[in-house]
Amino acid sequence: KFNSVLNAGLCAAFAVSPPLSAGSKGSLTLSEMLSNDQGIQSKLLGCHSAAQKQNNVTSLRPAAAFEKQHCVHEVAGCNLSTGNSGRLLYETESSDVKLTLRKKDGRTISLNLHRRVLIEKSKFFATKLSETWSKQHVSPHLIELTDCDDFEIYRYTLQLLYCRELKPKLLKCSLSKVLEVLKVSALLLFESCITACMEYLEAVPWSEEEEEKVRAVLGRLQLDSFVVADVLRRLHREDDINSEEILVQLLQMIIRSKDEKARREMKSLVSRLLRENMGRNRGGIDLSKESLYVVCRTCLDALLHLFIQATKADFVKPCNEGRGILASQITQQADNLLWLLEILIDRHIADDFVKIWALQSELASLHKQIAVLLKYEVSHLTARLCVAIGKGEVLCPLDVRYLLLQTWLPPLMDDFGWMYKRGKGLNKNLVEEGISQSILTLSLKQQQSILLAWFERFTDNGDDCPNLQQAFEVWWR
Repeated sequence: KFNSVLNAGLCAAFAVSPPLSAGSKGSLTLSEMLSNDQGIQSKLLGCHSAAQKQNNVTSLRPAAAFEKQHCVHEVAGCNLSTGNSGRLLYETESSDVKLTLRKKDGRTISLNLHRRVLIEKSKFFATKLSETWSKQHVSPHLIELTDCDDFEIYRYTLQLLYCRELKPKLLKCSLSKVLEVLKVSALLLFESCITACMEYLEAVPWSEEEEEKVRAVLGRLQLDSFVVADVLRRLHREDDINSEEILVQLLQMIIRSKDEKARREMKSLVSRLLRENMGRNRGGIDLSKESLYVVCRTCLDALLHLFIQATKADFVKPCNEGRGILASQITQQADNLLWLLEILIDRHIADDFVKIWALQSELASLHKQIAVLLKYEVSHLTARLCVAIGKGEVLCPLDVRYLLLQTWLPPLMDDFGWMYKRGKGLNKNLVEEGISQSILTLSLKQQQSILLAWFERFTDNGDDCPNLQQAFEVWWR
């Protein structure tokens, strides 16, 4: 009789069996019998010791033997749910549900689980194991899940059913694994795990590739909106965000920057992002022509103000302490305009800038009154426009091209020596070729007036003036 008690796994009743009522005629409980017969208790303890030895032998089986049992034993150290479900995870003898996982190719594994835990944690299993659904009157209950893509993900998710705290477990997983666990949890209606997965996804950083994975998985799963709300806020591309306004703000912050190194880095970053935008959104408008020209005019106004300051008597004196500051401010505005011009050329909308620069007669007039040390950086702008026109990167009317050269070629020739000596990365031959090609796009009469003026300057200044002999020969012939 005691052997049958042990074989049935009823040792857990050692201290939990309720006492019989006074009027009951049933048999004594196991604990009562033990308290009344010390000899029997000794025999039982001997049996228990033998069973422990047998269990120890079993625990020494190789891993392959455990795999054959298909028991969920890997969750060592889980904080398990209340009651005895923690022990249940490791007690296959007490399992009352046999779950079979089947892949599309027909391969299967079986897991021994526990009805109480499944019903408590999973609405899917609660339905499957309900008395109204199940007609099985024997234990264990048999359940089969088909089309299981990954046995390990299913196994891991089922292990989580036995855990009280899910976050510590998920923190050890990659984002890709959490997404797979989320899919299985959604299938099993394992709500606490779905919530934990969503909290994980909302809090961890994503790469661009991972963001697309999250978007794809949540798009396929039909989850309650309140559960996924925080993650969707991270995924949602707000329609009311004005990207053009943000870009204009970035441009304004860069042109006002006081740190030269940071300004160079941010100019490079924004230029690259704008080029990427153009590649991805062909036909779309991320930064309008009007917005760019507003920023350009801001820089032009600032440059004009600085030129006016530079013509004042105090700044004409070489020993003036503020002269160096003014020179750096002029250089910054000239550099800002050159950067904006590159953006306009990339977008093929620089033709209006040629006209705007050609009409800066006041600026050109002030240029003559300022020391070359303060002004030579501005001529880089004229040089870049000539190169763009000479290469066909900018298309503008004949009168505009002629006005540009009339207004800004003399200042460029004045500054050329300084540009070549002080300008870092200036390609002298490229600039000379650009000026020559720009001149040759004019009418012969216009070419004559410009080239004769150049000839006189070159004979006086030599290498301090751009060499336009090639254009002169073409015009002469």
